[in-house]
Amino acid sequence: MLTQVVGSRVYDFSHTVGRRDLSMVICVASASDDVVYLLSRPMEIIPDAPWDRVGGMSKVGKYTIGPEWGSEELVAEFGKYGKGDGEFIWPAGIALDSRQNVYVTDEWLNRVSAYDADGGFLGHWGRPGDMPGGLNRPSGIAADADDNLYVADGAAHRVQKFTPDGAYLAGWGEHGGEVGQLDSPWGIAIGPDGNVYVADHKNHRVQKFDPDGAYMASFGSCGDRRGQLNRPSDVSVDPEGDVYVCDWANSRVQIFAPDGGFVTSLVGDAQRLSKWQQQNVEANADVKKARRRVYTLEPEWRFALPTGLDFDAGRSRLIVADTQRARVQIYNKLHDYMEPQFNL
Repeated sequence: MLTQVVGSRVYDFSHTVGRRDLSMVICVASASDDVVYLLSRPMEIIPDAPWDRVGGMSKVGKYTIGPEWGSEELVAEFGKYGKGDGEFIWPAGIALDSRQNVYVTDEWLNRVSAYDADGGFLGHWGRPGDMPGGLNRPSGIAADADDNLYVADGAAHRVQKFTPDGAYLAGWGEHGGEVGQLDSPWGIAIGPDGNVYVADHKNHRVQKFDPDGAYMASFGSCGDRRGQLNRPSDVSVDPEGDVYVCDWANSRVQIFAPDGGFVTSLVGDAQRLSKWQQQNVEANADVKKARRRVYTLEPEWRFALPTGLDFDAGRSRLIVADTQRARVQIYNKLHDYMEPQFNL
């Protein structure tokens, strides 16, 4: 369904972006002026292995992605496999602060690297450990209005708050499935009200906390029905407070109202190939013929284990990292949609 009208909300599929350099895109961070940062991490990365055994290159791509099909452009790339300055082994999360500085977590090196808007390396911070201020497989990261950084510290089952240069401010969470407890938290987001939303991965839910870590609410339960989740991997919140959850193992996005009520699901609607994918098909006569012989192309429209997402408030659009299909899919949230009148 390319356009979903759900009460007063309208979600309209826009287009998809897929390029050779978007292999295994796992995270999205949108800036202003159509700038989007996409973090890619190949599946086969062997820490401490020679380059010829790594199986690909993790990197951040800075793109401009316009409102129409084929309008994307690669602006810059930065970061690479390694332990040196500006490098990473298992990058997992990406966030922007108010100055458009870019922060990337590294699950293997247990640190956060910082870059300027063009990819210039600014520094890194973090140390392994479960003590306050230490990091143990950090994944999601988000910046608040004061540029403080909240990190989902996955293997420590907690959230920690840092200054931009890595000074520890606060933290909360412990391993478990009760209210306020966490089990391998993955994605994290700051809502327009400053509250913190955490994709509680192995508890199959999203939990909402105030900025100091006090529990406020949770939504989602384990399953594949409406409003249920299976290993959620990321979360984002739009200016109206609607919450978008990357329902990873169900290969969909679930949308919830500010009060946690279920709104609708998105399953992927890429009925048209991306610009790069279309060029590849047109250049290969055998592939073009093979696509015409299948019963339906619908499976390739759909998400395949989407890992990350971000709501681009400037364009009022949701950008979803369709990880296994090496692309992003984009949905517009419309505020001026008019239903046609059929009874005139």
